[in-house]
Amino acid sequence: MNSHNDYDLYQAIAEKVREGRTIAMATIVSAKGSVPRGVGAKMLVDPGEDLVGTVGGGCGEGEVIEAALEVIKTGEPQLVRVDLTEDLLSLSPAVCGGTMEIFVEAVSESRTSHGQVTDK
Repeated sequence: MNSHNDYDLYQAIAEKVREGRTIAMATIVSAKGSVPRGVGAKMLVDPGEDLVGTVGGGCGEGEVIEAALEVIKTGEPQLVRVDLTEDLLSLSPAVCGGTMEIFVEAVSESRTSHGQVTDK
């Protein structure tokens, strides 16, 4: 993700938190083999609204979105492992040949205070 996209992502976080929304941030923390995005790539998930950024698209991103919805509901972070090493003869366009681990955490006004996590 380049700095312009980072700016858009953090701008979206600030706006949504100011609106009182609870959202989820997904960040690639580990990648092995051929994957669509590298370590540090981020995606913001806002239920019923939009996505900002990407962690790769396809079925793998769908798994991350499902986890993000659960994280928003429970407040408990998750580590999602996306395996893109399926049989190369499969019909899935998401076969890249690698694996990624994506950390998904909730972001809300009650969890932040001037960039710091609070005890709430």
